[in-house]
Amino acid sequence: MRALLRGLRWAGGWRAGGAGGAGVAHGGVRRAPRPAMALYRTEPRGRPHTADYRLFFQNAAGHYISPFHDIPLRAGFTEEGGIPTKRPRSEDSENLFNMIVEVPRWTNAKMEIATEEPLNPIKQDTKNGKPRFVANIFPHKGYIWNYGALPQTWEDPREKCKNTGCCGDNDPIDVCEIGSKVLPHGAVICVKILGVLALIDEGETDWKLIAIDVNDPEASKFHDIDDVKKHKPGYLEATVNWLRLYKVPDGKPENQFAFNGEFRNKAFALEVIRSAHECWKALLMKKCDGGTISCTNVQVCDSPFQCSQEEARSLVQSVPSPVSKESIEEDQVWHFLGKKWDP
Repeated sequence: MRALLRGLRWAGGWRAGGAGGAGVAHGGVRRAPRPAMALYRTEPRGRPHTADYRLFFQNAAGHYISPFHDIPLRAGFTEEGGIPTKRPRSEDSENLFNMIVEVPRWTNAKMEIATEEPLNPIKQDTKNGKPRFVANIFPHKGYIWNYGALPQTWEDPREKCKNTGCCGDNDPIDVCEIGSKVLPHGAVICVKILGVLALIDEGETDWKLIAIDVNDPEASKFHDIDDVKKHKPGYLEATVNWLRLYKVPDGKPENQFAFNGEFRNKAFALEVIRSAHECWKALLMKKCDGGTISCTNVQVCDSPFQCSQEEARSLVQSVPSPVSKESIEEDQVWHFLGKKWDP
């Protein structure tokens, strides 16, 4: 039980076994961030843009893992010759998180972590049995950020948020990464959180974190949400409008927001993450009803859902990898919604 309690401390995040789990070196020495992408690789199965497509994750040892459960929330660190390669500012070192990129910027395929499938691969969402694509809404094409999620977080659909009055959406927390690069789907990157927007999607709280890749050339300029307003004017307004309207071309009403569509700052966002991490821990330790969520994992110590590496490999190999089925290509249609784009 003592070991479990140590593993549950928010200050260090959930300590999972395997590569990338630790944020503090032996002896308590703080270590510098290293590219998380080097710690993980992906294996596609099936053909892109079909209902059969899955993107599975492996750690540095080549073991299959769940990106939802086995990748640590807190970003890892590294050192060379026992000496930290970089010593981040103390306020920044506590704001380093792993982000899983589901959708690259400017693309339309609605890729997402398959929360209800064992090992939670990335798949494309479907509608009426067909792969789903988000609409192009003038003046943008597809997603306007690198879009993804924080691992080891869960928005509990049975827990009402005191700030929004709505329950969670049953998913990991979403992240909108605003850096200058277009990142590949399946990438695991280290980000710092800048703020958060409270989207109300069909009566559910759907937090949207604003973050930036720590390796972005301009990352040093960004520390809180006001820095986005200063250095990327218009981006936050475009974010609100995109999220408000992206379902309209499908015949659905505009989305709504808590706080009148205003962004909350970094401190508020970190509390949202802390709460979602606590909900995830309860889920993985079977202290709450996760419904159809698959909690199968390989590295979360003491979790009743933990499986062996052999079982994980068998789960992946059981997924068919068709070779003859053609990919479904998206029809590029643009939607002009006129004055609705005005802030």
